Amino acid sequence: MFTGIIEAVGEVADIRMKDGDMQLTLRTGKLDLSDVKLGDSIAVNGVCLTAVVLPGDGFVADVSRETLAHTRFENLKVGEPVNLEKALMPTSRLGGHLVSGHVDGLGEVVERHDDARSIRFTLKAPAELSRYIAHKGSITVDGVSLTVNAVQGDHFELNIVPHTAQETIMDHYQSGRQVHLEVDLIARYLERLLQGGAAGHSSSAESTGISLEKLAEYGFTRRR
Repeated sequence: MFTGIIEAVGEVADIRMKDGDMQLTLRTGKLDLSDVKLGDSIAVNGVCLTAVVLPGDGFVADVSRETLAHTRFENLKVGEPVNLEKALMPTSRLGGHLVSGHVDGLGEVVERHDDARSIRFTLKAPAELSRYIAHKGSITVDGVSLTVNAVQGDHFELNIVPHTAQETIMDHYQSGRQVHLEVDLIARYLERLLQGGAAGHSSSAESTGISLEKLAEYGFTRRR
């Protein structure tokens, strides 16, 4: 598990493909590796990877073809910057929100607007994920825990403060860039719980999602 609070920006040092899988070597910059052991998890742009070699200035991880199919890792280039976060410890502050490191899908940067105080991004989410994105809810973008400022259909807006832009790769985003999205874990579990006994029947999945009517059945009262 992770928090979505990026600890360092690293760099892709080497990419090797073998039988459809990838071996990724990363330099980790200011990330403290003194407490990292072989087999530990490190999130790279929000993707949980396992350190299989620790050369001293970074780590090597194997990326399966399944992960490649659901991320933009196939488009990584040597020298490209990446967001890094070590796995959450039980004694750590939960500064962002609970993040699993399992990417749900690829979003796309639609617009970018810069002003003196922040960067405002509009992103488009895949249709199957948009129902989990809520106004003032949490979402993870390339491993960064963020608050959704507005939602309209499958588009949502984010405000990136200068500190976040400086400490992550988000300052590099331009229109058309693909990004890793992980929706809030609570939203997924809540939907599953509200399905109740129908959860085991695939034919009922579409008709048993979260709605105001469904929430009202369980005592939810909408504030005005």
